[in-house]
Amino acid sequence: MGLYLLDYGAGNVQSLANSLASLGHSFEWIQDPSDFQKATSLVFPGVGAFQTAIEHLTARNLLQPLRDYILSGKPYFGICIGMQVLFQSSAEAQSRGLAIIPCPIEQFHDDDKTVPHMGWNAADLITSQHPEGVNPTSHYYFVHSYCAKYNPDVYPEAMQWAYTTTQYGQELFVSSVRKANVFATQFHPEKSGEAGLKLIDEWLRKPESEHTSAPAAPLITRVPAPMHKLTKRIVACMDVRANDQGDLVVTKGDQYDVREKAESGVVANTAGAVRNLGKPVALASRYYQAGADELCLLNITSFRHSPLQDQPMLAVVRAAAETIFVPLTIGGGIKDTVDPDGTKRTALEVAGAYFRAGADKVSIGSEAVFAVERLLSAGKPDGTSAIETIARVYGKQAVVVSIDPRRAYVDPTTYDGPYANELVYGKEDGPEEERGKAWWYQCTVSGGRETRPLSALQLAQGVERLGAGEVLINSIDRDGTGKGFDHELLNLIRKNVKIPIVASSGAGTAQHFVDVFERTDAEAALAAGIFHRGEVGIQEVKIALKNANINVRD
Repeated sequence: MGLYLLDYGAGNVQSLANSLASLGHSFEWIQDPSDFQKATSLVFPGVGAFQTAIEHLTARNLLQPLRDYILSGKPYFGICIGMQVLFQSSAEAQSRGLAIIPCPIEQFHDDDKTVPHMGWNAADLITSQHPEGVNPTSHYYFVHSYCAKYNPDVYPEAMQWAYTTTQYGQELFVSSVRKANVFATQFHPEKSGEAGLKLIDEWLRKPESEHTSAPAAPLITRVPAPMHKLTKRIVACMDVRANDQGDLVVTKGDQYDVREKAESGVVANTAGAVRNLGKPVALASRYYQAGADELCLLNITSFRHSPLQDQPMLAVVRAAAETIFVPLTIGGGIKDTVDPDGTKRTALEVAGAYFRAGADKVSIGSEAVFAVERLLSAGKPDGTSAIETIARVYGKQAVVVSIDPRRAYVDPTTYDGPYANELVYGKEDGPEEERGKAWWYQCTVSGGRETRPLSALQLAQGVERLGAGEVLINSIDRDGTGKGFDHELLNLIRKNVKIPIVASSGAGTAQHFVDVFERTDAEAALAAGIFHRGEVGIQEVKIALKNANINVRD
């Protein structure tokens, strides 16, 4: 089979390449327009912004050959942007699509849900004819702000392409299409664990002749169910840095101190050494096998001022991405930098290197604080921040902002400062050390070592305005305490932004995950040390969530 992959030059296509390699399928890359003539099957995995994809395809003279290939009747498998380009147009951009499916791509409403639609959701079959391996009992990974809404009354011809639908909030959208020689998914099978790998493998192992004559789907009338099937996500995070011998290790500290202390009971000759909790690739693989819904690798010290020269960290990302088929976020040094030889590097270049190595999202920390400070000072975005430049090319779903606040205590009876409307008051039945106190959440930079005159709420609202797709809410006060997540902080942010949030810092038991999902509307929860030390297992967390009737992926 002449299997070819199309890389339009932006998103992370390495994930699909890794999936195909793990399944034993060989392939070639589309290098120029003539390669479309050689292909007998084509896969187009796309991550990023619709307009960027169209512009890059046009600039490389690949757009019309792609359309000609699809209309030729040869098998085509599109993923995410690879599905959306089949439609007439997208509300995300001025550019037109291939117009093979006659309806537009529209934006999700955010009145009853967060946007992007990010996480694991179901794909419900419209018809069982010509099955393509989609399992309605499985969950698949979605990450998008725009969709083809299922509307047979307005677009009857287009809806005959629909193969599965998915509900998010009260909106029903087309999550995969199947007609004639075309099969395409809005979700990412290459990031959907075993269920996604099975779907890819079944499609590739079928004779090509079986991919050329799928019939039109019946039009159905569906009333959206009261609740979508989006699951809560469990994220395993690994802080990665070089130890004193130069080896990259996973470490973890209390309030960001990662060196062993003499009084902690460690062997005397290791006191003062970087705490070593394992090798990053091995740990990442272990957490994937244990059922983590996402993984996060944070480069906390190594080559922070010249991340593109950090070849060991890039090698870790490449190696991890070869065996991990769930989303992978990379953080640390995602900013404009200058190499030791004077070469200037943009945040977009740094992010691009990580995406090409196999990352799906990048996490931005201190640079987001400075960007929001500029935003508040100028009253409008300047278009130069790492958040804006990366989101413009790769889409907002590729940008996570990590917020590191600490409590700033004030007199609850006299404080009338700029954060009066954000004050949190200790509950009478809450922890004794909080009773009678009031505080706001102050942002920090440089790993919590420096405070800034900016609140966590201001930062969250600011990065949403700049184009971030998700915020990770840490708590310096809770980090390493095992007392549970800071629900007051999470609820403050959740009530004031429309993008997904990830709870972090403080988890000590499986019950803490149940508590955070029952008492806040966080979409995901992250932990590190308790997983590394084996105090709590990922499956233990998921069993506790299921027992509490909280929807999670098996």
